[in-house]
Amino acid sequence: MNKKGIAVAGNMIVDMLYPTNGMPKPGELVTITGDVDKSTGGCLCNDIVDLAKLDPDMHLVAVGRTGEDEAGKYIMEKMREHKNIDLSHVKITGVSSFTLVMADQISTQRTFYHCRGGNAALCEEDFDWDKLDVDMLHIGYILLLDTLDEEDGEYGTKMARLLHNAQAHGIKTSIDVVSESGDRFKKLVCPAMKYTDYCIINEVEASATTGIQLRTEDGKLLLENMPAALKKMKEMGVSTWAVIHCPEIGVGLDENDNYVEVPSLKLPAGYIKGTVGAGDAFCSGVLYAAWKGEDLKSAIELGTASAACSLSEPGATEGMRSEAEARQLYDSLR
Repeated sequence: MNKKGIAVAGNMIVDMLYPTNGMPKPGELVTITGDVDKSTGGCLCNDIVDLAKLDPDMHLVAVGRTGEDEAGKYIMEKMREHKNIDLSHVKITGVSSFTLVMADQISTQRTFYHCRGGNAALCEEDFDWDKLDVDMLHIGYILLLDTLDEEDGEYGTKMARLLHNAQAHGIKTSIDVVSESGDRFKKLVCPAMKYTDYCIINEVEASATTGIQLRTEDGKLLLENMPAALKKMKEMGVSTWAVIHCPEIGVGLDENDNYVEVPSLKLPAGYIKGTVGAGDAFCSGVLYAAWKGEDLKSAIELGTASAACSLSEPGATEGMRSEAEARQLYDSLR
């Protein structure tokens, strides 16, 4: 097993969660039904805390930007609760990023209102390759890191250049993408794929990136199209694992292009307290298993278990458990 650990880079956010009794149409009103919860969010905060909980002994390094304001202090306080997270590569400057999360208690879906803050300025100069002694770098979210999303004449995007340079330093790379409406996926995600070892994204992001339809207009999952979408991700440059997760199932192609399919767990009624961070939890489980050298099936099972842990609490990371506890939950609910 590798001993160096994983660096997680990208969005550091304070999430303000507002439970509501529905999602309003334009001009309509809904009621906030309970207390407002504050928690950390974003790829960096969610994934690195999930990894720290899966294995409190592994070495983890955070690379990102947060503000000098109260939100920034809150983020750093939450990160410091986990002694195995190295925060020396976090730059503290300017205004923190925050998101207002409207969490519908009826459908369990959520809507995000996001302020970019300092995350928009994250750039390759924030990565000290000589001191970043890790096996893997996971970074996200593409489409939500303005400077790294900028065009690069040689590599397509600055994110793609960063990933190339990480690989040149012997670091395996992993990416995640934010779900948004619009047509930026092919322009910004495709260049990064060329320098990605592990790509773990949801079906909305995979469909927008590959151009392959994965749901019908009425929301039915087109499972038969998953292998083609995964193959397309590999053709775009993903070298090792291409993985797609959605509420119904997790699927992937491994390093030998073997197709893997793991159904989601049968969660009891009332189990889901919130869906914020479930995708990040899935990603963390897969990454941890990859770091340990496990096969893709075992990795997707741990990702599925980690997502189920996350769903048990309203916040993004509060429900995460140790690897042993997550796998025990998986065995009890499969």
